Amino acid sequence: MTNIIEISDIHAPELVPFTNTSELSLMNLPETDHGIFIAESPKVINTALDSGYTPISLLVERKYIYRYDNSFIERCGNIPVYTASSQLLTELTGFKMTQGALCAMRRRALPEPASILAGAERIAVLEDVMNQTNIGAIFRSAAALGFDAIMLTSSCSDPLFRRSIRVSMGTVFQLPWTYLSCGAPEYINELQEFGFACAAMALRNDTVRIDDPKLRSEKKLAVIFGTEGNGLRSETIAACDYTIKIPMMHGVDSLNVAAASAVAFWELSKNC
Repeated sequence: MTNIIEISDIHAPELVPFTNTSELSLMNLPETDHGIFIAESPKVINTALDSGYTPISLLVERKYIYRYDNSFIERCGNIPVYTASSQLLTELTGFKMTQGALCAMRRRALPEPASILAGAERIAVLEDVMNQTNIGAIFRSAAALGFDAIMLTSSCSDPLFRRSIRVSMGTVFQLPWTYLSCGAPEYINELQEFGFACAAMALRNDTVRIDDPKLRSEKKLAVIFGTEGNGLRSETIAACDYTIKIPMMHGVDSLNVAAASAVAFWELSKNC
């Protein structure tokens, strides 16, 4: 039976997961093994449930409680479902909720890099990418266009931050990912030891075109993307097997990293 609770005090301690603007602090809650994250919107919540994540509590706008498409509430079982008007929930969270629903969920332990690298043939590697919107968009494109996994350096923003989850449309729950065990450029050696040819996306003259047949013919390929603006570190580029770029027209020098990743995934996936 659904445990619906009308909110009377937006400062109640049980609502802290939904009022805490520091997502880093949610990763270190003492009563959890690995912290929690916030999933936003019914579709994303359902995707997280499908992927085996455990819900803790829901925050749902009152008008969504009895809608025909509220099955995500029933799927969460007998957890607290806190509810109020849209105006009060906006005051509580500090933002207008997308499709009127948030779910606090338990994080899981991340897999070891080796467990992902051993079984993958096409991976994306994110180096120092901090923008949460870009990370979410990269995950969505990688999943849609047939890449097997995403690896991140430790300086990247967390893919389970709310904005990244929402932009990814929940693909952060579907695509294997973890943080690399070493930093740049040492992680290139780690990838190569697992048989990956490493291709750096960079604005250089000594590049091969992204549609060069030898890239697609690589059995295992890691495509490496840098942060917006600065791009990849020069040491990383030097350590890679290829430096590749997307041909540009009309004097445009580059694409946003999320857009560039979609082009790369389409061109270099074995499934496209």
